[in-house]
Amino acid sequence: MHSLSPAFHLPVLGCWLSLCAAESFFACPSSCKCNSGNLEVDCSGLGLSSIPSGIPTNTRTFLFLNNKLSILPGAVFSNLSALQRLDLSNNFLDQLPQNIFSDLGNLTELQLRNNSIRALDKDLLQHTALLRQLDLSINGLAQIPSGIFDDLPALRSLSLRSNRLQSLDRVTFEPLTSLQQLQVGDNPWECDCNLRDFKHWMEWFSYRGGKIDQLACTLPKELKGKDMRMVPMEMFNYCSQLDDENSSTVLDNTGPPCTKGSPTPSKSKSGPETEVEPSVGCPQKQRYRPVSVRRAIGTVIIAGVVCGIVCIMMVVAAAYGCIYASLMAKYHRELKKRQPLMGDTEGEHEEQKQISSVA
Repeated sequence: MHSLSPAFHLPVLGCWLSLCAAESFFACPSSCKCNSGNLEVDCSGLGLSSIPSGIPTNTRTFLFLNNKLSILPGAVFSNLSALQRLDLSNNFLDQLPQNIFSDLGNLTELQLRNNSIRALDKDLLQHTALLRQLDLSINGLAQIPSGIFDDLPALRSLSLRSNRLQSLDRVTFEPLTSLQQLQVGDNPWECDCNLRDFKHWMEWFSYRGGKIDQLACTLPKELKGKDMRMVPMEMFNYCSQLDDENSSTVLDNTGPPCTKGSPTPSKSKSGPETEVEPSVGCPQKQRYRPVSVRRAIGTVIIAGVVCGIVCIMMVVAAAYGCIYASLMAKYHRELKKRQPLMGDTEGEHEEQKQISSVA
């Protein structure tokens, strides 16, 4: 039996080495599931409290759902520059380091749903310009920092549902020129002057074809349960007055800043200690509240009724004037036909009597 020639062994050895290199290049972390075809690493539902080491550098999808992750080290994703999809939903994250996503320049989808995140740094997404989908729903966010979306021109879908948001600033959302879908429901929205400008942005966003779910008001009680987009703009007329008063207050306040307490100057070291008394120069600002919806609608109805009555009265007066003018013209025509010859004083007296009786 003839042995195989060395020329045959070389291609087989090359294929075997390349296969081993490919397998080692996409080595799967222990207890995780990996798919070398689409370069996906799935470590979901394993009860893990930290990101496992040994994730291949060419991974495009990393799934880490339903675990016990509470802390993310700052450089945990530093070697995953090819990552496109990252899902950390259903964990216990309460904060995110400022530069946690700084090395993920190819990231297009970021899922942070159902965590305990209470605050976001404005530079958190500074290096993720290709991001298209962002889910921050079911967290503890009380505000969205201005400037956090400035570097996301490709973002199409954003979810802020089920947080603790009470107001939003339209300046924060104006850089999202590609946004198509926004979810803001299930938040304790306070529909006051702080939300007025965002209402304008929502109307513009809907006008250009964007989809947004219901933004139901929680406060004030007159608007509870109503969609902010359906609230008449007349409800916020008081905001202009509030802005004018605030601006005049800033111009008039040339003295020291107002404080809750002002200590009285000390008399001497041997004297009694000074006590802090409340300052009388800090009057409590009255809180403006929007007018009632019923009152606004009632004002419109009353104004319409008054205008209608005035119009009817003008029409009746015009008709009466026309009728009176036609009767007088007819009377003068008949009077000319019956007018006696010139010099008949008796006819003239009779004409004057008839005119006076008609008047």
